[in-house]
Amino acid sequence: MRKYIFCTGGVVSSVGKGVTAAAIGRLLKARGLTVAIQKLDPYLNVDPGTMSPYQHGEVFVTVDGAETDLDLGHYERFTGENLDRTCNVTTGQIYAEVISKERRGDYLGGTIQVIPHITNEIKRRIGLVGKDNNPDVVIVEVGGTVGDIESQPFLEAIRQLRTDLGHAQTLYVHVTFLPHIGATGELKTKPTQHSVRELRGIGIHPQVIIPRTDHPVNQEIIGKIALFCDVEQRAVIPLETTDNIYDVPLVLEDAGLGDYIVEQLNLEAQPLQLDDWRRLVQQMRQIEEPIRIAIVGKYIELHDAYMSVKEALAHAAVHHNRKLDVAWVYSGDLEKGKGWDELEQAHGIVVPGGFGYRGVEGKVLAAEFARTRRVPYLGLCLGMQVMCIDFARNVLNLESANSTEFESSCKHPVIDLMPDQHNVTNLGGTMRLGVYPCELTPGSKAAAAYQVTHVQERHRHRFEFNNQYRTGFEAAGACFSGLSPEGHLVEIMELVNHPFMVGSQFHPEFQSRPNNPHPLFRMLIQAAIEHEHEHEHRHEQQSQPQPVHPEG
Repeated sequence: MRKYIFCTGGVVSSVGKGVTAAAIGRLLKARGLTVAIQKLDPYLNVDPGTMSPYQHGEVFVTVDGAETDLDLGHYERFTGENLDRTCNVTTGQIYAEVISKERRGDYLGGTIQVIPHITNEIKRRIGLVGKDNNPDVVIVEVGGTVGDIESQPFLEAIRQLRTDLGHAQTLYVHVTFLPHIGATGELKTKPTQHSVRELRGIGIHPQVIIPRTDHPVNQEIIGKIALFCDVEQRAVIPLETTDNIYDVPLVLEDAGLGDYIVEQLNLEAQPLQLDDWRRLVQQMRQIEEPIRIAIVGKYIELHDAYMSVKEALAHAAVHHNRKLDVAWVYSGDLEKGKGWDELEQAHGIVVPGGFGYRGVEGKVLAAEFARTRRVPYLGLCLGMQVMCIDFARNVLNLESANSTEFESSCKHPVIDLMPDQHNVTNLGGTMRLGVYPCELTPGSKAAAAYQVTHVQERHRHRFEFNNQYRTGFEAAGACFSGLSPEGHLVEIMELVNHPFMVGSQFHPEFQSRPNNPHPLFRMLIQAAIEHEHEHEHRHEQQSQPQPVHPEG
């Protein structure tokens, strides 16, 4: 039978459960075990696809086209496993399913209640994870904080599962926060004690407690938590804030968590293989030479909205032995003449995806800047589309070129709605979502990056390049280096006479891993390094004294 690890959070939200769950997955994989990770989200939205990034941060897309919580990005990056739609469950999905069954009469006239109907559906969804590959361990993270009213059905469900599956098959891990009182210089354990008491009050007895803190935790604090929360001292694993999330598995392993989990769940583990991960983290810490990349977006003050983009850039930078230095540029500022100094100083530019007209013209200006200044550029989804708009306006002289997403009646719709999207009325889950094939053009920059001719990449969009303009673009120096297998849909566009200006209709950032950076991001960083060297060479030439020629 597969084993289950349930991760809950206490004291405050955003305490780091997602990274902790991902790190546990890494430790188990390093012992030769197969894992899957699931996130239970208590909100009533069916998925985060229609939620503002200000509410939820990035929407992570799985291979099968589910719009999910950004924590699934951490799960995939840490474990190297591709997850699917069963790995993110929301209250909205649970209630929609139960109500649908009630309307069909599946409950034979019974009264529908939170217990057992809602909790049974939650347990059924947990059981769906890993049906195809039957992992050794399923890690289930419960979103929110113990005490939240919306989380109670999920907590009740995982409480019942301990009885359903057997105590030997389940392990509860509770991640809490240790506040630091500045006036006295003390870490306080009382909030953790209250949080654990709340859990125990509903029948969940955590076997591992991971106190999160910004300060070192001594043995006295560990002993106090163990005593008052009724756990073994070696099961209290302090997790001090680190400047590198990929260090978290190492911190937890060095504190003994991996061995403790194996022991508690009686897992048949192989000898630990974590040396490659240690070397990677050590390399990250030792790198000093920066490479500066500007990310031009509309949610710049909320970095979580571009989590996978930033991580993919960091992976590629480390691959080239560079430290990523991000310049966050609000595209709306570019429209007002501000923020241009950041682009001037950048060695490369990334324009990520997004929806809505706000800030779009600033993204078009960023694409024009990269094209005319020959700065390496990578456009992702909307980033490719604004690259096309700039090219149409300023190279083909189609001044009114635009996307019908922003101007429905524009004269030159170089970006237009997909034909099968014209009659769509519901916004949620109706875009081109998930993995689609792409054929690469031999000799192109994209083909050079991938080193193959056929790839599979993840999509999340409604609008596509308008094929009516394809011939004109190609005649003016554009190359459509990635197409759908039938040649109908443009997947990648690049400029022939540019060091590196590539736009992808898909989202390559979702498939980048710390130990396996995505090819397009690798090539962007390589081009950015070359651009940096050229800039320094020109600067040296300009600063050298010019020879004085005698008169006569």
